[in-house]
Amino acid sequence: MACGSLRVYLGAAPGVGKTYAMLGEGHLRAGQGTDVVIAYVEDYGRPLTRRMAEGLEQVPRRTIGYRDCAFTEMDLDAVLARRPRLALVDEMAHTNVPGSRNEKRWQDIHELLDAGINVISTVNIQHLESLNDVVEHITGAKQHETVPDDVVRGADQIELVDMSAEALRQRMADGDVYPPERAELALVNYFRAGNLTALREIALLWAADRVEEALQRYRRGHGIQQPWSARERVLVALSGGAEGDTLIRRAKRTASRGAGGEFLAVHVEPDDASTSPSAHLPNGQRALVEELGGTYHTLTSGDPARAILDFARQVSASQILIGATRRTRLQRLFSRGVGEIIVEGSGDDIDVCVVTHSRAAHGRLLRVRQARPDG
Repeated sequence: MACGSLRVYLGAAPGVGKTYAMLGEGHLRAGQGTDVVIAYVEDYGRPLTRRMAEGLEQVPRRTIGYRDCAFTEMDLDAVLARRPRLALVDEMAHTNVPGSRNEKRWQDIHELLDAGINVISTVNIQHLESLNDVVEHITGAKQHETVPDDVVRGADQIELVDMSAEALRQRMADGDVYPPERAELALVNYFRAGNLTALREIALLWAADRVEEALQRYRRGHGIQQPWSARERVLVALSGGAEGDTLIRRAKRTASRGAGGEFLAVHVEPDDASTSPSAHLPNGQRALVEELGGTYHTLTSGDPARAILDFARQVSASQILIGATRRTRLQRLFSRGVGEIIVEGSGDDIDVCVVTHSRAAHGRLLRVRQARPDG
């Protein structure tokens, strides 16, 4: 049996309309003849959301008793028995009441997918596990319900539901998100304009990572070799020399100029087992890469220039940063250096930036960039 597909509406903040969008897609699919049911929807008393749910079949919820109180949850067994083509399941980060088969709603969703049922679900950016602490620092509100990032990233489709801070605050003031008594308090706390702007920025950057994954899959599926990148990605090539610290810091600064930029460091070990220890990368440089938020990679090859170029295209690097040569003029007369080969082999799709340092031959200043042609 083929697994179902998962589509996730990712909200940049509460109240942007992710549940409304999910229900709208449900109506569209139903109108096209798809068998659609609402497995679980949370309207939070919002009239517009409640009206949007009308006209779609709803699977009755299951009532579970816990600590002398009655709670309702999605009836997983009833949805499985109903076997719709598409199930709408709101709030995938939700924690089920004790006594439910699964602890988390995203685990219920996986059971539906395993049964061949397609699912559309929703989650807000503050419920992603990796962003939980960041959102708490921004808003002052701790989120106790989270979903692993990999669960959301594993979706077949992710659609970001966004709204400007001004528009969302107006929705709040109009009573479209919370009742007036709650809205007034929310506007001066969680829903401050600065908070909402920061949450939108985080959501866009997180979604950009997902865009990168989609681009990589498309490239592999269509045999496309040239790198595509949705953001600045700087690859710094480290030779093991003392100039590495300078190059690492320059790579960090270069990547930081664009929103969401990142840098990677690569060191090529010769494939000759008799190589002297001096050819290995100093531990301090690797630690500096990690301290500055980069990722470190080691390759083994007898052709370091080719290995660096191949790796750059594999990770969709937008720029390669290398140090100015330490080779003397006489050495350069008889053979080409790694840097020269990288510049020549980078083509039109990768910039190469050669950075001077105190150990460059003759102390010469050298700033060379091979830029992509205009257009």
